Amino acid sequence: MRPYELILKKREGHELTPDEIRAWIAGVTSGSFTDAQSAALLMAILFRGMTERETTALTQAMAESGRQVDLSSLPGVKVDKHSSGGVGDKTTLVLAPLVAAAGATVAKLSGRALGHTGGTLDKLESIPGIRVELSLPEFLDVVRRVGVAVASAGVDLAPADKKLYALRDATATVDAVPLIAASIMSKKLAGGADAFVLDIKVGDGAFLPEEEDALALARACVTIAHRAGRRAVAYLTNMDQPLGVAVGNALEVREAIETLKGGGPRDLRELVLVLGAEMVRLAGVESDEERARALLARLLDSGEAAARFQKMIEAQHGDPAVVDNPDLLPRAEVRVPVEAQERGFVQAIATRELGLASMALGAGRDRPGAPVDLAVGLEVVKKLGDLVEPGEPVAWIHARSREQAEAIRPRVLRAFRLGEARMTPPPLIRQRVAEGT
Repeated sequence: MRPYELILKKREGHELTPDEIRAWIAGVTSGSFTDAQSAALLMAILFRGMTERETTALTQAMAESGRQVDLSSLPGVKVDKHSSGGVGDKTTLVLAPLVAAAGATVAKLSGRALGHTGGTLDKLESIPGIRVELSLPEFLDVVRRVGVAVASAGVDLAPADKKLYALRDATATVDAVPLIAASIMSKKLAGGADAFVLDIKVGDGAFLPEEEDALALARACVTIAHRAGRRAVAYLTNMDQPLGVAVGNALEVREAIETLKGGGPRDLRELVLVLGAEMVRLAGVESDEERARALLARLLDSGEAAARFQKMIEAQHGDPAVVDNPDLLPRAEVRVPVEAQERGFVQAIATRELGLASMALGAGRDRPGAPVDLAVGLEVVKKLGDLVEPGEPVAWIHARSREQAEAIRPRVLRAFRLGEARMTPPPLIRQRVAEGT
């Protein structure tokens, strides 16, 4: 079938067959399907949607467009985790070594920051000497020896997705749920894991602020995994405020280390225990959720999770001493408070704006390949429902110069809305989505 006929068929609301979808993705990969033709088909999908069968076929075709990682030489059930991205989301840094310490095999392929959300690889590169660009044999060797590795997905993993994402970004078709699900899950399937836990963020700082859209995405991802013979569970988690306190690469690594040692912010610890218990269950290490949670809490409080992080860092050629001495991480030259001008309770936080403010300091990037400053960022010390007195800091800015900090200070202050009434923060965990729910 010619590209014109595929576009017309979808434009008129008909279902594309798996063979037609495979032909499209093959054309995207080879270049025989032009950008203009793909853009037209993407727009038709945005307006007409895709069935479960179409979305699964698209995901599998994209996964098969490049290298597929074979993890069969590794022991046990291989588990992976994905986050749809948020502000201060350093969960993987804690979760991956923690779950490995519990006895599961964690082979995690991650990405870099783009826009207001941070990237796990950039955060890891705050650690002196660490390598995240590993060859497949190196990656498998680290997982085999340590039980966990976190590395770059590489340019040859689902290359059709990269081409289509660039077109979606240029044609305002990024927010089509079937296309988002196919983008996420094509990389997950190509990464070779047997089971996935998906953390779909909801709220002001999330990629999908509306719960209805996030729920549709969660269900689509879980269904794709099931149809592909894998297992998946998704959680909708709150992003109406940053996760934890730290926003910025080295700052988040420092906070992750605190959490791995049994401390850290309560919300980060709680999220790690919820997602981690699910990963441990999917891996077959512990079938009971409460016992899995108790095991993970013990590994955090005993320091065993931190020790596993040290081993992973060393295996990836980084300096493991950062776990005992986080002052070895990059540090900004100045730390400036953002002080409240009035008394009141924090009633709302413009979380996305805080992510953009951190990006403006240099902690993120607005285009692929742009440099990132690993030292700068924010500490958000007042959260929803907290009482703030005049002159009390709601946040601290970590910047390269006082001038840089002063320029960003009004923007950070405007992100906090204070009021007379105390509000109850929304629950961290909104919903759990499994096959059939």
